[in-house]
Amino acid sequence: FFGALAHLLKGSLGAGVLAMPMAFKNAGLIFGLAGTFVVGVICTHCVQILVQSSHTLCRREKIPSLGFAETAEVAFRSGPPMFHKYSDFGRKFVNAALTLTYYFALCVYVVFIATTAQQSVNLLAEHYWNADDVPNIRVIIAIVLVFLIPLGLVRNLKFLVPFSAMADVFIVISFIITLYYIFRDPLYTTGKEMVAEVTGMPIFFATCIFAMEGIGVVMPLENSMKKPQQFLGCPGVLIIAMTVVVSLYAAIGFFGYLKYGDDVEGSITLNLDIEEIPAQIVKILYAISILFSCGLQFYVPTEIVWSTLKDRFNKENQLKYEYVYRVFICCVI
Repeated sequence: FFGALAHLLKGSLGAGVLAMPMAFKNAGLIFGLAGTFVVGVICTHCVQILVQSSHTLCRREKIPSLGFAETAEVAFRSGPPMFHKYSDFGRKFVNAALTLTYYFALCVYVVFIATTAQQSVNLLAEHYWNADDVPNIRVIIAIVLVFLIPLGLVRNLKFLVPFSAMADVFIVISFIITLYYIFRDPLYTTGKEMVAEVTGMPIFFATCIFAMEGIGVVMPLENSMKKPQQFLGCPGVLIIAMTVVVSLYAAIGFFGYLKYGDDVEGSITLNLDIEEIPAQIVKILYAISILFSCGLQFYVPTEIVWSTLKDRFNKENQLKYEYVYRVFICCVI
């Protein structure tokens, strides 16, 4: 239960939370607050539909468990006759969408980690080393690869639980420090939009959905639990995780915009005073938490791709080639 909760929290608490104040800038304080909870309810409801549909199809087809793509395939195959012929397409489409989403998101994560590391190195070089020669961002990305490969080689979700748990702790600490910066001075509503112009609404909803979306890890988590019925229970893993996620997103977005107004940056960490040690700690902890999330983000698409590739190799060589594939993809990312 704790492992699934930690993974789902980490799957939904990504770099997108840092952009929530910017999202509120495009929506306004009142509309942004209401909209965040509406998006949270819709995301939670969609996950619930997916898991319940999977359970129903498992009973109907007498199958022990189904993944996301298999659920789509069986849904087409057991639905109205006119949709039967699209069952294979449904499975392949979901797999392709998940694979591209997670691998491309990992590229963003690596750039975020490397950029944060470069900012920290710049600060150290300027204040402590009196050096101007700072490594190029591409060199730092190559260094990140050294840490990414071991995480990419983990083949079992349970071994990623400690990393997800530590990432969750680091994110909470980062939130606390960020909230310290937000609340250390009086907050005023003067000059802040309550309901912004309609032209900013699409950016708000896109940011919210990007920030909260963790649908790809849902089925692997639910299928790997010793008691899968606890995933949708009340209170189950889903309800607890999404309540925490939506509350944190709403708080960071609302108070972040209330603090910085129209000056808020795309990532609220950019508004923090980098000269101060707490702000430096936020950047470092958040970069480490994003790095620890890479293992979970890498697990989902790799399981999808390798399940389609492994039959091309002899059984005695499958494990070796799987590791080769994992290292290769880490390098491509």
